[in-house]
Amino acid sequence: MTNGGGQVEAGVERTVELWLLDAAELAVGPAELGSLDAEERRRAGRFVRDADRHCYLVAHVALRRVLGRRLAVDPAALVFGREPCPDCAEPHGRPRLADTDGTHFSLSHGGGLVLIGVAAAPVGVDVEPHPGADSVEVLAGVLHPAEQTELAAVPAADRPGAFARLWTRKEAYLKGLGIGLGRPPAADYLGTADPARRPPGWAVADLPAGPRHAAALALAAPSATPRLHRALP
Repeated sequence: MTNGGGQVEAGVERTVELWLLDAAELAVGPAELGSLDAEERRRAGRFVRDADRHCYLVAHVALRRVLGRRLAVDPAALVFGREPCPDCAEPHGRPRLADTDGTHFSLSHGGGLVLIGVAAAPVGVDVEPHPGADSVEVLAGVLHPAEQTELAAVPAADRPGAFARLWTRKEAYLKGLGIGLGRPPAADYLGTADPARRPPGWAVADLPAGPRHAAALALAAPSATPRLHRALP
């Protein structure tokens, strides 16, 4: 249960169940595709690159499998919707289940990896490949001023990884809020030099994602206990 501000109430489990999957290692056959709804299949058809389409399909099939196991229902029977946006109240906030017992979830896929987070409180997850050095130079200017200062102090060779870790923390938090990048990336501090300056009431943590990716979670709770799985249940 959450209070009106979206923060977790006392006594709610702070464990976040996480699945980090390599899409290339998972097959998606007709039976799995049959669990997707028409909108998911339509979105999959819009990808130009086969690898991107496969990653999307793996992500959504895996999410349905995880939630179906948790709720003891057929994955194909799950119906998804959106919560109201906390900024404008339009129905494009956090994804949710039409019928749920208070289960919150978040899904991300990027660079061939899929990350799923499931918790008893609002949660956001993000996984991204490390960007190129040129992209870091361009994107750094949209960060919080203190984050820009921290990033500039990192040796140039290490900056893409440092940026990716910072960016995934920021995306995870904004997804947990249900706003996404509709909120300016500079509005919130998610740096490492002063964790006390991070958004109050949220636990934000980096996740191990290998040498070429960064991943993070954000949970609407004072602390979080991540349980990371590398294979589907």
